[in-house]
Amino acid sequence: MVAYSLAVLNEDRTPLLRAAISVVLIATWLTFLVDYIVRWILSGRGQRAAFVRHNPIDLLSVILPVFRALRVVSLLQNIPYFHVKTPAAVRIEIVSYAAAYAVLYVYFLALATLSVERDAPGATITSFGNAVWWACVTIATVGYGDTYPVTVMGRVYAVLLMAGGVAIIGTASALVISYITERTQQRMKRPHS
Repeated sequence: MVAYSLAVLNEDRTPLLRAAISVVLIATWLTFLVDYIVRWILSGRGQRAAFVRHNPIDLLSVILPVFRALRVVSLLQNIPYFHVKTPAAVRIEIVSYAAAYAVLYVYFLALATLSVERDAPGATITSFGNAVWWACVTIATVGYGDTYPVTVMGRVYAVLLMAGGVAIIGTASALVISYITERTQQRMKRPHS
């Protein structure tokens, strides 16, 4: 995550720093690739299609660097509180996953978009601030139109951001409805005084 951030945000890199970042990025990609292939092989012949279906973020992490950070979100499952399955614990677990996913998703898609848009003719996303603004406006489905991608790859990233935005907004809406429903049921069960 640090190497990718440096690669995009630090335009004044020395040749040595540029080479070091490239080595780290290539080593990281190879690590993700080898990890995925080994787990795919170990899943067994009859289970390989199921492995691919059940690990889409892992496959996307091999193909697009922007998804590698999302694998970090899976580490949240190791928090002991999330092993308790009360409605409140489940809601907090989902909120934690959604918040971590949303922040990393916006950050890395903003970086990826900036990297392909920055020097494009007619580009409106030319700084990290513009990229984050565009990503937040897009994911919130507001779409002011003041910044937008002009390259094909920038538009591909925009589609990924929109799809993630639908999932994030849907999850947030479902959590609010779940909380309201639970609170309403609790109040209805209380004896009236």
